[in-house]
Amino acid sequence: MKIDRLIGILSILLQEEKTTAPELAERFEVSRRTINRDIEDLCKAGIPVKTSQGTGGGISIMDGYRMDRTILTSKDMQMILAGLRSLDSVSGSRYYGQLMEKIQTGSSEFISGRDSMLIDLSSWYKGSLAPKIEVIQSATENRHLLEFKYYAPSGESNRTIEPYYLIFRWSSWYVWGRKVSGGDLSCADRSGTERCSDQENYRLFKLNRMDRVVETEKDFICRNAPMPDLSNEKIFPGRIKVKALFTPDVKWRLVEEFGPHCFSEADDGRLLFSADYTDMDNLVTWFMTFGAKAEVLEPVEARRIIRRNAEETLQIYMED
Repeated sequence: MKIDRLIGILSILLQEEKTTAPELAERFEVSRRTINRDIEDLCKAGIPVKTSQGTGGGISIMDGYRMDRTILTSKDMQMILAGLRSLDSVSGSRYYGQLMEKIQTGSSEFISGRDSMLIDLSSWYKGSLAPKIEVIQSATENRHLLEFKYYAPSGESNRTIEPYYLIFRWSSWYVWGRKVSGGDLSCADRSGTERCSDQENYRLFKLNRMDRVVETEKDFICRNAPMPDLSNEKIFPGRIKVKALFTPDVKWRLVEEFGPHCFSEADDGRLLFSADYTDMDNLVTWFMTFGAKAEVLEPVEARRIIRRNAEETLQIYMED
């Protein structure tokens, strides 16, 4: 993506006295024209890049304004590489790996010792996840509408959105976009300024629920899209007050999922659990994964649903 390339070019200019457009074009696998546009963008951003023609010429940061290359310490470089390595874990290509190699070029004096932080953002679904991320990144950068089939608790549907952000949160990947219906591209003027209030049309879509993800050839006008509110209170409002008793041998699960302060020890040795929950279906499903190791006290409705599910399951597995 362009922003990654700009960061990479800036890093090279900080580490090297001088480089050339052909060298940058070869490193980043783009045309010289693209590199020239990137240099113009860096200048517009206030980075004093100068170019000189002829023998011994090239691209560099102006001497009188040159930033000390040691602005990036060894720890800084380790953190940057850890971040790039985490993105490489879900990349469908070698892009981030190549970017790491480019940043490391000429920077060996800043990188000492072995890696102390390893981040893997992939999942069991890496095989299907990486291609989706690549398509979404491309559609977002090119300002193309994104089409996909979506599987939600309410049913299956075909969706078209304007993609704005790829988000990793709550151990899953999401795309933040604006839902589009037929002819619904008139809510922004040429500057991208909203002319109508449609904030409710923006929402998160979970990548693992998406199928047949396609970048279309249809352009959309980039809007001043609102940033998603990713607070737990917004996404997971605690509307359901829960109380339950758990056997001590599942304490590790409660600590892992809700923290060490979500329970107290009852008189009979069991763990008295208290929390707020968002969705009744998810709550029931979660409790049933504990089997007989959990007893729901509140809400009463959850007890009724679990009892009914248990009776229906028993009917399936009863011997003839």
